[in-house]
Amino acid sequence: MSRTRPPAGDSAPSPSRSTVAVLGPGGVGGLLAALLSRAGHRVICLAGDETVRTLRHDGIRVHSGQFGDFTARVEADTVLREPVDLCLVTVKHTALGAALDRIPPGLLAEGLVLPLLNGIEHTDALRARFGVRRVVPAAIRVESTRTAPGVVAHGSPFAEIDLAGRPEQLAPLAACLTAAGVNTRVTPDENAVLWAKLAFLAPFALLTTRYRLPIGDIRSARREELTAVVRETTAVSRACGGPADAAQVLARYDAFPPGSKSSMQRDAEAGRPLELDAIGGALLRAAARHGLPVPLTQRLVAELEADRTPGPTG
Repeated sequence: MSRTRPPAGDSAPSPSRSTVAVLGPGGVGGLLAALLSRAGHRVICLAGDETVRTLRHDGIRVHSGQFGDFTARVEADTVLREPVDLCLVTVKHTALGAALDRIPPGLLAEGLVLPLLNGIEHTDALRARFGVRRVVPAAIRVESTRTAPGVVAHGSPFAEIDLAGRPEQLAPLAACLTAAGVNTRVTPDENAVLWAKLAFLAPFALLTTRYRLPIGDIRSARREELTAVVRETTAVSRACGGPADAAQVLARYDAFPPGSKSSMQRDAEAGRPLELDAIGGALLRAAARHGLPVPLTQRLVAELEADRTPGPTG
């Protein structure tokens, strides 16, 4: 993962000090930017004017039970102005279109694009913009929240990334991220990577947001509904070539700290746009393609859509 590596289809040299752009230094992007900077990489965060000013002056402050409390110095700009080795795309799906204007595609002609968004449908859009060989499908598992510009609270006792692609190609990238503290593995099957994340995320996001409860209350007071929604999502995952172990998904929920909230729930509490279409909508579209009934998921999405629709005035 250095400026001297060959095209993405070939094997890459061992990771060294790399130049990394982070599009969207929020909860996930800010944590990764800080960890990569602390590991010795040059990090350029791309964001709006206010966030850029804050990051240039104060850096990124991380509060984490796993990684400790620390401040990392980063560069910041409103647009990318030079080639980079790696670009992390960590904005919300609702902001992706506008955020991509910060990255001239030509500056990533020799770099990799690593999208860490919720959902499964963003990969094709990024490939159309940057090229198939440049984009590395991936999924991240972490609970990390931006509490203020340049301030990140990492709440989960883990931070893990799965990369989809050829192990010989992506081993340097995986080693780079793992060395920074994010346990990263490479899986050849893109569907397995993306659907493992969505099959886990969709019930978590939809139920915690719909009922405005953390996962501890959902898994106790609404266990039957949680189990049923997990069975629906894992059935869709199976049809799409992904993992389908409902018991394993439920076991992961049981291991979460009871106060854990989904990012969608936090967005709802803050009055921000929801990634409902990227998560629930994508799941419903996949179910429809395969003729699978998902009545509970459909109901939850409809209720959340109705809840976010302004009522009549006057």
